[in-house]
Amino acid sequence: MSRSGALIQSLSPPGLIDEYLLCVHPLVLGAGRRLFADGFGPIAFGLADATPTATGVVIATYRPLGG
Repeated sequence: MSRSGALIQSLSPPGLIDEYLLCVHPLVLGAGRRLFADGFGPIAFGLADATPTATGVVIATYRPLGG
């Protein structure tokens, strides 16, 4: 797991993350690293903003819903 993935998994359960900024690349490899491991969550997210770039990358901001 990447360092950022480990940090997310330690800060998210106590509700210490206000928003998630994800860069989604239009590439299909068949497999990859999971941002949220099995058994993590569940967390409901709301899309706060999404900006497509000229290269096809989508920069998306998600905020956790609820308490």
